[in-house]
Amino acid sequence: MPSHHQKAYVVSVNMGYGHERAAYALRDLAANGGVITANQYPGIPKRDLALWRESRRLYEAVSRLQPLPVIGPYIFEVMDYLQRIEPIYPRRDLSAPTAQVKQTYLMVKDLGLGKHLIEKLAKDPKPLICTFFIPAFAAEVYDYPEDIYVVVCDADMSRAWVALDPKKSRIKYFAPNGRVVERLMLYGIRRENIYLTGFPLPKEVIGGPEGTIIKKDLVGRLCNLDPNGIFSNKYIKTLEAQLGAGTCPFKTDHPLTLTFSVGGAGAQRSLAMQIVKSLKHKLMREMITVRLAAGTKQTVAKYFTEEIKELGLKKALGRNLFVDMQPNRSDYFHEFTEGLRRTDILWTKPSEMSFYTGIGLPIIMSPSIGSQEQFNRVWLKMVGGGVSQNDPRYTDEWLFDWIESGGLARMAWNGYIEAPTHGSYRIDSIITGEKYELEKLPMIV
Repeated sequence: MPSHHQKAYVVSVNMGYGHERAAYALRDLAANGGVITANQYPGIPKRDLALWRESRRLYEAVSRLQPLPVIGPYIFEVMDYLQRIEPIYPRRDLSAPTAQVKQTYLMVKDLGLGKHLIEKLAKDPKPLICTFFIPAFAAEVYDYPEDIYVVVCDADMSRAWVALDPKKSRIKYFAPNGRVVERLMLYGIRRENIYLTGFPLPKEVIGGPEGTIIKKDLVGRLCNLDPNGIFSNKYIKTLEAQLGAGTCPFKTDHPLTLTFSVGGAGAQRSLAMQIVKSLKHKLMREMITVRLAAGTKQTVAKYFTEEIKELGLKKALGRNLFVDMQPNRSDYFHEFTEGLRRTDILWTKPSEMSFYTGIGLPIIMSPSIGSQEQFNRVWLKMVGGGVSQNDPRYTDEWLFDWIESGGLARMAWNGYIEAPTHGSYRIDSIITGEKYELEKLPMIV
């Protein structure tokens, strides 16, 4: 059994934002001062660095090519096919390793990818939590002497995340939902090596096992999303039972705010400007605040700023139209997470951000990039916390219809009620032995 307050090595990869976002939420568990980035830590061998760099370049290049006509979709489909998630029905044995798994083990066993990191960590062994599968595979191949865990970052997963011989593997998994639990068992992972935890969300937007911050922020969000009281009047008894008596009528501490989040590859920046262009007059009249989250991409932030000026919205910059960019990922995750507390609507592709509906955020989904995002889209619709975008050219019309009708308030509530929120605390409990009183998670979704 783990010792009380035991620390772990939290290992991520700098490839998109999803894997690091999960690690960021677990950073207080991290030993030796923080999260370890497997593809750019101090002292990484040149050969490892080159292997990781090429894989990241390929990922980002293909993601950026995807919107291009003719050749873009073709190249993307080839890559996506190699990482595909097989249909789960009919249920059957899916434990046979795919070509991608065999290729990964070739890099780990024959080329030694990850060996240096694992040997370094093994000098002072602690539980190892990986938000990407390659460091976990390397830990098992090179006989890491402590427990090995993998955080699954999507609502369904490909066979690539599971070891060459799953029935003999000692890697343990933190599953974000019931579908992933079932998928892991079809892949051959023993049930005792699977923990249904929910995706790890940052504790600073949760507020402890009681969820005090979620409840406070949701009250303000419902105020902005239900200006006519259509949703709250219908469900006032339920709302007060969950959020506390006396919370209605709702009060807010911020204007109606939409955040558009650009993925790590910056592939959907043109969509953001379609949205801003449609909302131009409402921005000029200060009927809405829009935050464009450019992540750490200076080129994307520059593109946003120049396009905003071209639209004649220079005066709105810094007032109710913001371009958010941070020089490094740590600052980005901190600022983005803080910004979510003042966000009423999140517009993003259905990445790992889909799980953030659990804090009571309605999510408008832009087009998916990759098969795993298609499964995230299905999951998000199933819990009722998100909806596919309408035509972005007419955002100023349909978005406000959804607000005036209370539809987005209903999605915010569904996300809060139906999606798991306490994944970070469950993982913390497994590693440290700390006991929390948390709601039970449904196995189905």
